Amino acid sequence: MELPKFILGDNTDYPNAIFIIHTEYPQFIINLENDEVEWLEDFSAEDEKELATEAENLIQAANEFYDREVSRYDEA
Repeated sequence: MELPKFILGDNTDYPNAIFIIHTEYPQFIINLENDEVEWLEDFSAEDEKELATEAENLIQAANEFYDREVSRYDEA
């Protein structure tokens, strides 16, 4: 199965939270309510250095994805 790069999610147990799931490496879930990031990967010390710069770009892309999705709901 091919998954989209980002998936929008919610959960009634967290009524104010909006989750963006990043399905490609490095996989993570970001809670847009508080910008908490849960990484779904284990990283070595070397990976963490590289991840620090990449993480900012990925989180920005997740926010852009959310903005795009919301704008599409508004158009409908």
